[in-house]
Amino acid sequence: MTRRAFYWPILIIGVLFIVLPLAISMPSKTSAGQRMLSSFHPIMQRANVNTTVDYYNKTFVPLKQVAVGGVAAAGETNSMMSGIATAMHMTPAQLSQYFGEKYPAMAGLLGSFPTMTPVFSRVSPGLAFYEPLVMTMKANVDNYAQVDSLPNFNLFTWFFVVPGVLLVILSLLGLGLFSRKRITA
Repeated sequence: MTRRAFYWPILIIGVLFIVLPLAISMPSKTSAGQRMLSSFHPIMQRANVNTTVDYYNKTFVPLKQVAVGGVAAAGETNSMMSGIATAMHMTPAQLSQYFGEKYPAMAGLLGSFPTMTPVFSRVSPGLAFYEPLVMTMKANVDNYAQVDSLPNFNLFTWFFVVPGVLLVILSLLGLGLFSRKRITA
């Protein structure tokens, strides 16, 4: 094999290093990856993920009982108010006014149960839907930190293109395409 034949594979590899990243749209993909990493950076910090898990487990999961009870209470509110009004020798309108004056927060809460039923009925499925997200975040804090510690993703294209250009130049020099032959008269 001649010395020049050695340089042809180097030339091909160098051209591939230049062309393939562009052919697979690496610049736009690595740019999108960097934007995503940057956007998730504050969210995926251990303290923020721990806060998210804490809110999920210690706030939202226990509120499921309120939501389930709220759906059931919405159906009982009118009959309960009617029963209390009868026991207190009042009309439902008088009882409503009484509660509104003496217990405005409770009156508002009881009055909101029927309109909150669609919201309350979404709590259990919502908790089931978000649990994998919260647990995935918790399980991947260290993985995120490792990926985030890589050089800026926008540089990845250049990690291929620059060596590719150098290989092309090296192979062209080896093939003698840059040499000038002197013509003597």
